[in-house]
Order: sequence, then structure tokens, then C-alpha cells
Amino acid sequence: MGAAAALVMVGDALAAAIARLAAAGVPEPRADAEVLLARALGTTRAGLVVGARRPLPEGAARDFAALLDRRAGREPLPYIVGEREFWSLPFAVDRRVLAPRPETELVVETALRLAPAARRILDLGTGSGAIAAALARVCASDVSADALAVARANVARHAPGVALVRGDLLAPFRAAAFDLVAANPPYVTDAELGGLAPEVRDHEPRVALAAGPDGLAALGRLVAEAPRVLAPGGWLVMEVGAGQAAAVRRLAEAGAERRQAARGGSRAGVDLGRAAGAARAFVRSARSARAPDGPPAELDTGRYVRIEVVRDHAGIARVLALRLGGGRWTRS
Repeated sequence: MGAAAALVMVGDALAAAIARLAAAGVPEPRADAEVLLARALGTTRAGLVVGARRPLPEGAARDFAALLDRRAGREPLPYIVGEREFWSLPFAVDRRVLAPRPETELVVETALRLAPAARRILDLGTGSGAIAAALARVCASDVSADALAVARANVARHAPGVALVRGDLLAPFRAAAFDLVAANPPYVTDAELGGLAPEVRDHEPRVALAAGPDGLAALGRLVAEAPRVLAPGGWLVMEVGAGQAAAVRRLAEAGAERRQAARGGSRAGVDLGRAAGAARAFVRSARSARAPDGPPAELDTGRYVRIEVVRDHAGIARVLALRLGGGRWTRS
């Protein structure tokens, strides 16, 4: 009789869990509680509705309590369940990698739209391997051996032809190796780190987040170094933090000016000021998707000739795409 009185109904257990997660500050307490309870019961979230008036089995109750403790401690839900969906594909994730974000799908969308003919593709800083698997025809790299271990399992499942390379940004790769470089590099400023949500600040790998005082440490290097590894006409497509697009664009424009000025300065009698001014004018004309490709290809090699800013559904600039001058993609 006492044992029967102690039984808890599935619906009551869910209601109590929602209240607990809400009190802990979890952003989506109902959705997370439903996912965890469904996992403990071996059912779906829809199955919870059907079984709301049924008793919660003792074993499932124990499993649910353990899962709930972790989420109330603000451990990310994808780490608890061991999986996160990206590009309609399931990816194994844990504390060694960032859980893929919906906004990163914009990198994939932009890459496919701007460079559909690209064949030699690099997913730089691959983490879980999400971008690599979505684009499929790629090489993927990361500085972290732990991250590559996670990526290896995911690409074996979704894109077994992807090659994995360990290295710091673009250092391992030869000149003109790629038609497209796609990246979600670290871009969180030192000042922002402490204010991140506990799920990110306390659980996700700091190496995949922190990017120095201005958040541009990795982005600046990437913009500067990508022209070396991109084939003529190749694209660099990268995610940036909210509010960073203008600063990264300025880095790209400044690099174009320096390269143009250096090219002009190698000829006797060329006015470097006029060369820089011409570069600025050309970059301004190439900022939108409708801008012309610019001067003859042979004059553009080694500098960005088109800059496109891509905004998310909230109107925030989250992706920058930079096209290198000098021709079209190779199709090897």
C-alpha cells in the first residue's frame, strides 16, 4: 500500500521537472524536461502526452533524476543526450567540441549558394565535423586532437570521404589548395567570456570560444592568411560574432589596399596613394552580391575583390564571404 502511494505519474514528474529547470534559469525548461523524460522512458516527446497518466517506472525515475540534475546544473542538453542535429543530420557531441548552432547553418547555405562548383573545400576548425559533413566534399582541420576524435566519428557516419588534418588554422596547407574555405572560428572577446550563459562558459571548450581582447584574433589571421591557400576566384566563408562584421570587413579591405599598394610600389614612378585610393574604390564597388567581378582577373590575384555580408533571420550580420580575385574555381 505504501509503495503504491509513492508512485508518481509521468505527467506529474514532468511538471515538477519543468518547475525545477525554470527555477535553475534554464532558457527552455519545458522542452528540455520533455527531452530528458522521453529519454529516460525510451519514448518520444509525443509519447509523454499519451502516457501522462501512467506511473513512472522506478528505473526510469532514477535515470530521469540523474539527467535532470545535470541539466539543472546548466550542463548543455546536447552533451547530456550526446547528440545535436545540424543540417538535418544527427551529430555526436560532448565537452570536447562546441554543440553546433543553428546560425552556423548559414555558413553552409552561403557556401553552397556562392560556390556551388567548388570541389576542393576546407572546413577550418571543424569541431564536431558538422560543416564538413554538410558540405561533404571536403578536408577538415582542427588544432584540437580531442575535437578531431569527435569529428572522425561523425564524418565516418555522414561523409566518409572527408580527410581530417590536425593543425593551427591554415599552416598545414599548401598554396592555392582550396576553392572554398568555410569556418566558424573563435570570436568571443575576453570581456564577453564571463558573461556567457553557464552552458557555454562552464562547459564548452574555451579554445573554441576565446579570441582575445577584441574577438578578432582568429578572424584576423584567417582573413590575412586565406589568400595564400585559396585558388584564384576562391571563397572564404566564415561566421562572425554579432557586431563584428564591420570590423572584419575593414580587415579585408585593409589587406586589399596593402596588396594593391605593394604591387604598385614595385613599379618605378607609381603613386602609392593613388594605388590605395583605387583599391578602396574598387572594394567599395564590390561590396554587394550584385557588384561586378571587377578588373581583369590577372590584376586581382591575391586580394579580395568581393565582400558579401549575410544576415540571419533576426537581421544580424553573422556570415562574411570574401572572394579572391583571379578567376574561377578549379574543378579537380
